[in-house]
Amino acid sequence: MTTGLSTPASVTRRAIANTLKGSAGNLIEWYDLYVYSAFSSYFATYFFNGKDPVQAQIDAYLTFALTFLMRPVGSWYFGRFADRRGRRAALTVSVSLMGVGSLLVAILPGIAQIGVWSTVLMYASRLLQGFSVGGEYGTSATYMSEVATAKRRGFFSSFQYVTLVGGQVLALLSLVILQSVLPEGDLKAWGWRIPFALGAVAALVVLWLRRTMDETIPKEQMRAAEAPDAVVRPGAEPGTLKLLFTEHWRPFVVVVLLTMGGTCAFYLFTTYILSFMNNVSHLSKTQTSVINFWALFVFMLLQPVFGLLSDKIGRRPQLIIFGVLGTLFTWPIMATLAGVKDPMIAFWLMLAGLVIVVNYTSISALVKAELFPSSIRALGVGLGYAVANSLFGGTVPFIGEWLSSSGHKEWLFAYVTITIAISLVVYIFFLPRAKKATPLDEEFGHAFDYTRAP
Repeated sequence: MTTGLSTPASVTRRAIANTLKGSAGNLIEWYDLYVYSAFSSYFATYFFNGKDPVQAQIDAYLTFALTFLMRPVGSWYFGRFADRRGRRAALTVSVSLMGVGSLLVAILPGIAQIGVWSTVLMYASRLLQGFSVGGEYGTSATYMSEVATAKRRGFFSSFQYVTLVGGQVLALLSLVILQSVLPEGDLKAWGWRIPFALGAVAALVVLWLRRTMDETIPKEQMRAAEAPDAVVRPGAEPGTLKLLFTEHWRPFVVVVLLTMGGTCAFYLFTTYILSFMNNVSHLSKTQTSVINFWALFVFMLLQPVFGLLSDKIGRRPQLIIFGVLGTLFTWPIMATLAGVKDPMIAFWLMLAGLVIVVNYTSISALVKAELFPSSIRALGVGLGYAVANSLFGGTVPFIGEWLSSSGHKEWLFAYVTITIAISLVVYIFFLPRAKKATPLDEEFGHAFDYTRAP
């Protein structure tokens, strides 16, 4: 990626440029995902059930859930693609598909115009979105870890979640702005199309930016994928499930288990907590929107700070901090929030949860990328994350609503606490005990002055 004539300043500038290009698509992918959720109450009857608003909203949420089912498929496809044909090519295709899905929603006629085909095409747009975001996460996480300067790998990689949370913040901001400038009738009739159209345009901009991204996998790896029998031993073809599950199944299992607690905590304190504040704390929707926006905004700004911290103390200690604090304080925070009526106190409680979670999110992508060699990194990171996210994190809002309506809201606190505790065991016993050299270090430079003694 760089030559011997490169100066430290030029290397840093190149890392910054590649990080921005790699993370920009992630921002747009997650913006599109959360725009659907934020505006669903305005277009639900347009696409699903014009006679029953309640059923239409349920159908809209069901369609949102389809994205989680498609993420493992997208992670497998784009992980294989990225490990065989390059990170740049995979990231270009994923953001292109996202743009198509967003544009489809922006122009799609409703059930009054084309009947059931409107619903079918909405399903198709969300399946496409889930497929693309599943590929975007693992590939961009891998790419940003590889293009970072070695000594600031935690800092640069943290922008994975800066953009992920930033997409949620932008979606919420677009909702607030449109609610303030358009009458509710106009917003329900056509205004909800605006953020999807903007997402499609933004995807084109990212597509243009990604033309000049540096490629990070070696040419030998691409040649091995094209002619495996001539280049590598049998069974070692890059980017294949066979290679992943025969030679790298242990780090894959570690990725799933270390993600379990983090993704549950993330969706608890960023997504389900809104419904919890409305239905359990009985704060108004306007108040919870403001609380959510500012808490997430601070959470977004904290990502690079904690990423930089990991460059000083190492990844494992920071994950242990998350595991210990999450296990001890998730239940008390949520139990206290249940009885809160003051919006300011609710804000500080939400922020407290997010400050715990940032110890995980800021380095989550990097920790996973450090476990795999280049030949299987995008597939291992992406598929492991998607499996854990689909099984655990993505189900938190549904489980929370179901338990709360059944009068057992405390059971959700126990569920999330247990998942964090399981991940804590993984952090303590199954991650390197010292600042040990990783496959990523061997390929792209060493992050620490490693202790090489066994």
